[in-house]
Amino acid sequence: MAVTAAHALALSIVRRLRDAGHVAYFAGGCVRDRILGGDPKDYDVATSAQPDTVEKLFTRSVPVGKAFGVIRVLDETNSAVAVEVATFRSDGRYLDGRRPESVTYSGEVEDAKRRDFTINGLFYDPLVDKVIDHIGGADDIRARIVRAIGEPHARFSEDKLRLLRAVRFACRFNFEIEEATWKALCEMAGQITQVSYERIRDELNATFTGMARGRALRLLLESGLLDAVLPEVAALVGKPGPAGDLFGETAAMLDMLDKESVTQNLAWGALLHAACQPNEADALLRRLKQSNVLIERVTTLLRLQDTPASASQMSLAELKRYLRTDGIDEVLTLHALIQTARGGGLDGARFCRRKLTEYAATAKGDPLRPVVPIDGNDLKALGIPPGPFYKEVIEAIETEMLEDRLYTKNEAIVFAQERWKR
Repeated sequence: MAVTAAHALALSIVRRLRDAGHVAYFAGGCVRDRILGGDPKDYDVATSAQPDTVEKLFTRSVPVGKAFGVIRVLDETNSAVAVEVATFRSDGRYLDGRRPESVTYSGEVEDAKRRDFTINGLFYDPLVDKVIDHIGGADDIRARIVRAIGEPHARFSEDKLRLLRAVRFACRFNFEIEEATWKALCEMAGQITQVSYERIRDELNATFTGMARGRALRLLLESGLLDAVLPEVAALVGKPGPAGDLFGETAAMLDMLDKESVTQNLAWGALLHAACQPNEADALLRRLKQSNVLIERVTTLLRLQDTPASASQMSLAELKRYLRTDGIDEVLTLHALIQTARGGGLDGARFCRRKLTEYAATAKGDPLRPVVPIDGNDLKALGIPPGPFYKEVIEAIETEMLEDRLYTKNEAIVFAQERWKR
């Protein structure tokens, strides 16, 4: 396991708590990731120490969830490095499908049993290098199984977001979902709508930029979750496309996205390319409370997804304006994904990328964004009265520059004078 700043902080927290007479372990996902041979990015510590005690021991701390026994401890020199320290607890009733009505401080066994899945319910003692397993999580990791702790319906009822999380974990780690857990998930899938759109959004964003995205889409469909959260995509099942079923095409495109360069924009572009017109995608993404930036980028992707195919027939000015579109690289990537999924050619995307490379190598200025050498003051000095003509002629001059027909201020002045005389 790599010794990161977060790992070092978590280790120091465990040591200090133990020196003060308390039980303390690494807990949850960091233990799971360690067993799987990965390097955890985040660390959590579970302890018998109550929140007031944790705050006294660690003065650089924030009571982010003190009512639930959670204190965030900050690194002494870098506040960006933090570890959440949670007191062992048992949870009361979940009335809102997200948080317990109350918590009772308890022991480590009870704390493990309140968690979502066995693979996330493990503790690890870093001082003696020992995994503490009260719920069979280590065996399930070895068997590559996602299993709810205890009775699956009860676990999912506590926090309905766990329905989506089960799918994401199965795909992230290439695990299977245990039979009883899957049965409960399918039976309760419709209840996911009780979760806020913001939380659903975050889970879907993580799922579709994670691993095995096509498999995730199919599991969401098979479970009934897709009908509940993205009915527009579920409606693609059985719809014929240029190379077969559009749902299968969408799943294939999600899998084609490169893990190292996948963005939320591209993931949602691939997901919605056949399901929505741009205005429909706008409504869907707003329903999920996505950011305005993402909505604008994804709707642009959908609006332009077919245009690279005709780029070589554009005028020079049209092509340059097209190539300076914000997010053009993602437009070309999405177009190539669609073409590949449909067995089409990539000439359009390659042509555009070749032109982008050529223009980027130009020594003088930016050929895609030429600076028009005259402005309103120059036009006024020519005796042309202010009005709509100013905007019209400035745009016309830019077009001439993009067409490589006009270069200097004098040429721009002559062009404006001749245009005014018409």
